Amino acid sequence: MAEPTVPPAGPDTVDAPPYRYTAALAGEIELRWQDRWDAEKTFEAPNPAGPLAEPDKVAGRPKLFVLDMFPYPSGSGLHVGHPLGFIGTDVYARYKRMTGFNVLHAMGFDAFGLPAEQYAVETGTHPRTTTEANIGRYKEQIRRLGLGHDGRRGVATTDVAYYRWTQWIFLQIFNSWYDEAAGKARPVAELEAAFADGSRPTPDGRPWASLSSAERRRVIDDHRLVYVSEAPVNWCPGLGTVVANEEVTADGRSDRGNFPVFRKNMKQWMMRITTYADRLIDDLDRLDWPEPIKLMQRNWIGRSEGAFVDFASPAGTITVFTTRPDTLFGATFMVLAPEHPLVDALTSDDQQAAVAGYRAAAANKSDLARQEEAKDKTGVFTGGYATNPMNGERIPVWIADYVMMGYGTGAIMAVPAHDERDFEFATKFGLEIKQVVADSRSVGVSPTVSQYLNPEIEIEKHKPSLLPHWQQDSKLYFVTWRLADSLPAEKLKELSDARSAWLAQHPEPWSTATENEYHEQFSKTIDHWLDAGSGDCVLQDPAIAKIVSDALLHFDGDRYEMESFVVMPNHVHALFRLAPGHPLEDIIQSWKSF
Repeated sequence: MAEPTVPPAGPDTVDAPPYRYTAALAGEIELRWQDRWDAEKTFEAPNPAGPLAEPDKVAGRPKLFVLDMFPYPSGSGLHVGHPLGFIGTDVYARYKRMTGFNVLHAMGFDAFGLPAEQYAVETGTHPRTTTEANIGRYKEQIRRLGLGHDGRRGVATTDVAYYRWTQWIFLQIFNSWYDEAAGKARPVAELEAAFADGSRPTPDGRPWASLSSAERRRVIDDHRLVYVSEAPVNWCPGLGTVVANEEVTADGRSDRGNFPVFRKNMKQWMMRITTYADRLIDDLDRLDWPEPIKLMQRNWIGRSEGAFVDFASPAGTITVFTTRPDTLFGATFMVLAPEHPLVDALTSDDQQAAVAGYRAAAANKSDLARQEEAKDKTGVFTGGYATNPMNGERIPVWIADYVMMGYGTGAIMAVPAHDERDFEFATKFGLEIKQVVADSRSVGVSPTVSQYLNPEIEIEKHKPSLLPHWQQDSKLYFVTWRLADSLPAEKLKELSDARSAWLAQHPEPWSTATENEYHEQFSKTIDHWLDAGSGDCVLQDPAIAKIVSDALLHFDGDRYEMESFVVMPNHVHALFRLAPGHPLEDIIQSWKSF
């Protein structure tokens, strides 16, 4: 290696000692080392085969792939936030490389989207021209930072050679459907073959051959992993495009250009990512990631376990998803998202103006503003009604901006006695509050609602000697089967007494420390036996859950006709009709002894 050159004399170097570490010397040293790294291919990862093969350099070395988040080359250069992330991965990659790993540390550039388009508009040049120039500048700056990327492996998402493969991937997803029985995606051609040979019935039961080509296409499209659907989006006319929630300010304007943003239903490509919710969450346990990061992922996936319930209305069936089907009898009203497709048909003539005004106001709010927990609850009665399928009661249908069309079904059943948000809504608008569960602690509501509930209430049709259940007529039963009901009576009493004694010594409201103490002592040992829906539970084990499911299905068609059931974390909800000669007591005993 050549000797370092002495910086030229100048005002700042007169009488300075030789080789003083100045900015000029630092720059010269860094450039010389960077040139040497390039010449010696220090950061190039050898391949075992192919055009980049160097088998002798691969043998016996463990592999490591390090990838940075692609920057958007939409500005005139890097900003300080870029190296903030890059330096961390570079340090990690260098360490692994020095400990013997064959490290592939790659860099790419993602220039599709609004930033690149807006930069092109602002500068008056073609997006490709500005993008390629910016990529070149970014690479120079990344090199000057001394980051150790393999320059041969870089990609740019705007290159045809790259995005032809993203389009190919899209086609593979488009031509696939998710087979729940197999737990994986399969080609659409296999689904069509199953419909054609009758091994899989069509949705309406008609033979596949009798369907028109348009009807067949609709059936298949309803199964594709990628499909076209109308959904509410953040439409920004000033930018001529859709913007993400994060790009909308609290004032309902775009963060780029400060243009007004409106909620609007538009046709767009959708992906059935919720189909993979179980696999996504379960496979997180296989990742060697920090637990806080995995928790963020679990919250983002947002898997909920429950059941879909249909409420009849003059405008059509309103479907809701609930994690608490045991509170169905307490549903006293419904709330739809302002964008719900049935709102127009449900709205009565005298409510047209109020509903239209509210929908217009909601369209000017971002999703984040609509979901603000602390905001005052707002809503408008549509003038329409739906029918509670459990008791046949006619309940009013409202619209409110806290219900999102893009979350769940865009409609909720409101059970104000057992849900904090529904309680606030009902008390504000004077709607009925009907308690149907005696143990408020098992509902998981706040002290506000807990104080409203009567812990001594006798639930209609409740028989303590059996399981908690409701009976709509002489044959239709809704049963909640808790694990506690399968415990020996003496064990159940022992657990219950221990917790009752602790609760008597620690009256609410609790401090954070007291709440932590409760969970530490009871959550994993008692709550999952005594309270429906709280704590960890053995039913989260798929093998054990399957045993319970098998028990419910084993007697279906013989001792009862199962309408629906759902296995929750530590209890089961079942809706079924008894067969003649089989009383409920016998059914319960059959499940316990299965």
